[in-house]
Amino acid sequence: MLKIRAAITGVHGYVPEYILTNEELSRMVDTTDEWIMERIGIKERHILREKNLGSSYMGALAVEGLLKKTNTKAEDVDLLICATVTPDMQFPATANLISDKVGIRNAFSFDLNAGCSGFLYALNTAAKYIESGSHKKVIVVGSDKMSSIVDYTDRAVCPIFGDGAGAILLEPTTEDCGVMDSILRSDGVGAVHLHQKAGGSVNPASHETVDAREHFVYQEGQTVFKWAVSKMADISLEIMTKHQLTSETLQWLVPHQANMRIIDATSRRMGITNEKVMINIEKYGNTTAATLPLCLWEWESKLKKGDNLILVAFGAGFTWGATYIKWAYNSN
Repeated sequence: MLKIRAAITGVHGYVPEYILTNEELSRMVDTTDEWIMERIGIKERHILREKNLGSSYMGALAVEGLLKKTNTKAEDVDLLICATVTPDMQFPATANLISDKVGIRNAFSFDLNAGCSGFLYALNTAAKYIESGSHKKVIVVGSDKMSSIVDYTDRAVCPIFGDGAGAILLEPTTEDCGVMDSILRSDGVGAVHLHQKAGGSVNPASHETVDAREHFVYQEGQTVFKWAVSKMADISLEIMTKHQLTSETLQWLVPHQANMRIIDATSRRMGITNEKVMINIEKYGNTTAATLPLCLWEWESKLKKGDNLILVAFGAGFTWGATYIKWAYNSN
């Protein structure tokens, strides 16, 4: 019996029109373009400024574009998973709202939160539904409106994040392509170093929590940086070794776009040149669950059937992981 794998058969992205540059940010908080570029590698980020619009709005636009370019009918979608840390609301799930906006009616949908590793976790969850034979068309969305939880008086955090969404379509294949393998890990010891202090069941919203500015991203930068450098590099090497991939046989590294120094450290450990690394952090910043699909969307025209890709991410939790994919189609 031929093995069924989950193949990515389409990808699309969306970023808001408004661009927040380093120069504008420097008028809001004590920072400079030079400081941000040297330490993070971000020049600008897209921000969803319109009122009453959130992650489902961006996710729906990404999915609409995906359905159109893959000639997929909304009623044929079996499942939609949305990776996000900035849901429109506590409930219902943002995935449900996206499905409603795009007319997906014959599917079930749910949200998944694994910090910046969310898209990678959701991709692998979706792949299992495909591999089981029970689902034929599954959409995975990564969508985050990080500007909604960023404190623009905190110069250590506010330059990092942007808003955006990306979506992929997964379908079954018996060819030698698709999601080949994944290694996913987490360690709750990292929770104290990267989290949102208030708004959950332990510390619900109150006048006191709002006044204390506890509904924003809290990050201990140095600790998170050290963990991310170590874990992203280690797990990328682990999956390379497991599948006997080399710097020559690996066509693309798709890293989470959190910090240029983390990306550089990971690619150096893997022996990969910059020409093989998807990097768009300079113009988008860290869009959390959207970084990986936005990379695939931007590089889609350069990808060829059979290309070996490693997707790697690190996020709050701590969570991290690497996925080995053989690209399933030529876009041109």
